[in-house]
Amino acid sequence: MLNYFLKRLLGLTPTLLIVAVLVFLFVHMLPGDPARLAAGQDADQQTVELVRQELGLDRPLPEQFVSYFAHVVKADFGTSLRTRRPVSTEIAERFMPTLLLTLSSMVWAVIFGMTIGITSAVYRNEWPDRLGMTIAVSGISFPAFALGMLLMQVFSVQLGWFPTVGADSWRHYILPSLTLGAAVAAVMARFTRASFVEVIQEDFVRTARAKGLKERTVIFKHCLRNALIPVVTMMGLQFGFLLGGSIVVEAVFNWPGLGRLLVDAVTMRDYPVIQALVLLFSMEFILINLIVDVLYGFINPTIRYK
Repeated sequence: MLNYFLKRLLGLTPTLLIVAVLVFLFVHMLPGDPARLAAGQDADQQTVELVRQELGLDRPLPEQFVSYFAHVVKADFGTSLRTRRPVSTEIAERFMPTLLLTLSSMVWAVIFGMTIGITSAVYRNEWPDRLGMTIAVSGISFPAFALGMLLMQVFSVQLGWFPTVGADSWRHYILPSLTLGAAVAAVMARFTRASFVEVIQEDFVRTARAKGLKERTVIFKHCLRNALIPVVTMMGLQFGFLLGGSIVVEAVFNWPGLGRLLVDAVTMRDYPVIQALVLLFSMEFILINLIVDVLYGFINPTIRYK
């Protein structure tokens, strides 16, 4: 497994290189002049040109990319055009609120999603199944921004139980995590149900029941391990989406995280911040997929890595 892990880590390099090229080209295709935005709308053309030269935007694109990539290799993502602070500092300040929000959302989404999915599979085509799948479909169908505003209206404005903005205490995480994790819990429930229904029909499950084992033992000892591999795969992908796709929720709750930082960077055409964030999100997805692949071996010891 160690050799497999090291090979996958080495395989990150060409993937990240391709992502870096695509992101660099993409941000330079965005409309708007970052030099004008950095200089201010009231600046004259001479000032704008001076800012463009200072930022290196007057050089040819290949030369800009070589300079950018040389700095990235040294973990230097440049300086934010908007705040004039190092990009690494900007990201470091926003990373923990997003990570904690993602983890809290994922924890409750996995617990509720798997509980609903397993219950629906065990009582397939009965009322617990219909109720669970109705809740799952509702969670998928309801937009995140609408759910967030509804939760704020009920629990913050009318009841006054939870704050609406900030990330200072655990109470600030309740409403954003519920909003962010609702769709994940719904997807988890449907995916877990489908996986369990398939496993429950296998011969080894009928054999376990024929031996007189308790239904709880059959479900959690024999079915759970065999049904977890596709569920863990989906769980890893959903965690990556949560970590990099919390933009809408962070905008609704004015959350001081990476999603909000990305929105501000795109608005101001802050090239260094956009490039660093997209590279970070890409690396997160790759690492999460690697962790999921390694977890397969712990879930099912018969899996061998080559």
